[in-house]
Amino acid sequence: MFIDVAHITVVAGNGGNGCVSFRREKYVPAGGPDGGDGGDGGNVVLVADKSLATLMDLRYKKKYKAQNGEDGKGKKMFGQKGEDLIIKVPVGTLVKVSGTENIIADLSEDGACFIAAKGGRGGWGNARFATATRQTPNFAKSGTRGQTRDITLELKLIADVGLLGFPNVGKSTLLSVVSNARPKIADYHFTTLVPNLGVVNVGGASFIMADIPGIIEGASEGVGLGHDFLRHIERTRLLIHVVDVSGCEGRNPIEDFDAINAELEKYSPVLAQKPQIIAANKTDISQELLSQFTEEMERRGYKVFPVSAATRRGVDDLLNYAYNRLMEIPVPKFEVVEDEAEPEISKTDFTVTVEDGVYYVEGECVYNLVNSTNFNDHESLAYFQRTLRRLGIIDELEKQEISDGDLVNLYDVEFEYYK
Repeated sequence: MFIDVAHITVVAGNGGNGCVSFRREKYVPAGGPDGGDGGDGGNVVLVADKSLATLMDLRYKKKYKAQNGEDGKGKKMFGQKGEDLIIKVPVGTLVKVSGTENIIADLSEDGACFIAAKGGRGGWGNARFATATRQTPNFAKSGTRGQTRDITLELKLIADVGLLGFPNVGKSTLLSVVSNARPKIADYHFTTLVPNLGVVNVGGASFIMADIPGIIEGASEGVGLGHDFLRHIERTRLLIHVVDVSGCEGRNPIEDFDAINAELEKYSPVLAQKPQIIAANKTDISQELLSQFTEEMERRGYKVFPVSAATRRGVDDLLNYAYNRLMEIPVPKFEVVEDEAEPEISKTDFTVTVEDGVYYVEGECVYNLVNSTNFNDHESLAYFQRTLRRLGIIDELEKQEISDGDLVNLYDVEFEYYK
C-alpha cells in the first residue's frame, strides 16, 4: 500500500536522576558524597533509507518513544545513556511541524539523519554539590524531560522527470517502454493508482522518471487522485506533458493541456513554472489533430515531440532532448526553516498564575527543582529556597502582590509564603 503522509508523535527519553550516595567503607566511616550523574535520555532520530518506498510502516503506530537514561549510582558511577530510537523513512521525506507548513528537515539523500526529538539531560549526583562548607549534601539533581513533538512526514518522490497528463493518455505505457518499470496498463481511466518510478537509460547515462497518476480538472481541490499525488512532481526538474492527439475519446488536446496547467497553477505556482516538453502521443492511431496542436504549442514556446508510446516511434528523440535539458536545470531545493525547538524549556522560563487565591508556578526549571529537592533535609531545603530567588520566582510573586500566608503551588509541593 502506498502511503505518502504520516502524522506521528515522537518522545525522546528522559534524563536519569542523579544519585544521593555516601562512601561507606571499612575504616572510612565518613568518606563523603559519591553519588554519580544520571545518563542522558535517548534521541528520536529519522534516517532516510533508499530501500523504503512508502511511509506505510508509520501508519498504524502513532507514538514513538526513545529509552530513558539510567539513574546515577554510588561510587560515582554514571547512569547509562538511553538508546536512541531510529525511525527509517524513504529517501525524499520532508519533516514538518504538525499544523504548519514549516519544513524542518529534507531527507533527500540515503543515510541522511535528523534528530526529531532530543533526549533530556542527566541530573547531577550529590558528589557535584559538595563544597568546603557543604560536605555532606543530601540531595541530587533530577534529569530533565525529553522533548515531545508532533510531526508530519510527507514523502515527495525523488525523480528527475515527471510524466504529466490526463488519465489514459499513455503515461504508463511510455514509462514501461523507456524503463524497467512495469506499471499496470489498461484501456480505462485511473488504471494507475500510485506513482511509479523507472530508471531511463540514455546512452551511457540515466535519469529517473515518475508517472504521476490521476490529474484531472479539479485535482487541486481534491477531485480524482491528483490532489494526493501532485506533491510528487515538486522535486522533478522537468515535466513531460503527455497529450492524446488522436482524438479517439472526443477530447481536444489543446483544452486538455490548458486544463492540466491550470490545475498546476492552482496547486502551486512553482509547479506551473517548471520546464515542460510535450509528448504528442497516440500518433499511430490518428494524426488529424497533430499539426494544429503542434502549431499552437510551438507558438507558445513549447517543444513538441510526436510519439507513439505503443510502437516507441519518436520516443528516443524525446528522451535525448529531455536528458540534455536536465543537464541545464538545477536540482530544486525546499526551503528548510531553522528548527528552533529545544530539548527542554529554558532553565529560567516559568509562569505564575493565580486561581482562587493560590499562586501556581509552572515551568521546566520549576519541575526539575522540585524533583531534585529533598524536603526532609535542611541543606537541600535551603538550596531550594536560594534557587527560587535566583530564578526570579520570588520577585515575580511579589510583583503580583503576593501577601504573607498566601499559598504557593509548585507541582506537587505547596507552601505558605512569608517574606
